Amino acid sequence: MGMITEIDDYFAKGCGRCTRFDTPDCSTALWSSGLHQVRAICLDVGLAETVKCGHPCYLHAGRNISIIGAFRDTFRLTFFNASLMTDPDGVLEKQGPNTQAAGVMRFDAENRVARQARTIRSYLQEAMGYADAGLTAPKVVRDVAIPEELTDALDADPQLAEAFYALTPDRQKSYAFNLNTAKHSATRIARIAKFRDKIIVGKGALER
Repeated sequence: MGMITEIDDYFAKGCGRCTRFDTPDCSTALWSSGLHQVRAICLDVGLAETVKCGHPCYLHAGRNISIIGAFRDTFRLTFFNASLMTDPDGVLEKQGPNTQAAGVMRFDAENRVARQARTIRSYLQEAMGYADAGLTAPKVVRDVAIPEELTDALDADPQLAEAFYALTPDRQKSYAFNLNTAKHSATRIARIAKFRDKIIVGKGALER
């Protein structure tokens, strides 16, 4: 089993990351109607659709705008460059307690998509405007520099981002330290893939 690469497979079977893939117990099956509704809004505002790390990702002007994820308790629309978002309706939440900016719309009921359709559409158009203007989120100064490869992996993988931002600051730093010791980008990317399971269960880089 591996991550899906065809967009329709996500909505029909799941992301391919776990043993619940293509079963009635898959999170995408639990939230099927709501996921399709969010997808329809993304497409209706003119976003291009692709797959990133097994999830539907939506692009505009060559930039990642948003990504869809499904979990046991909720399904979500996550915005890239979250710190640019103004959030006038106050609906965006942080990925985790240590996240710098709020960029996640969480849905705990499928009928919430219809109720918040205007907001979803407006926020997507706001993000598209930033892409058109070439604006990016300001870099956050941290005690330890987060390598670009880790930032990209978190942006593309909602589940990984949720788990990483829920880690204690020291555990987050342990991954940053480890990755920054690698001289080559390919090595950092390979390490991130190996670290994923540890991050998901809340462990630091040096923990067994």
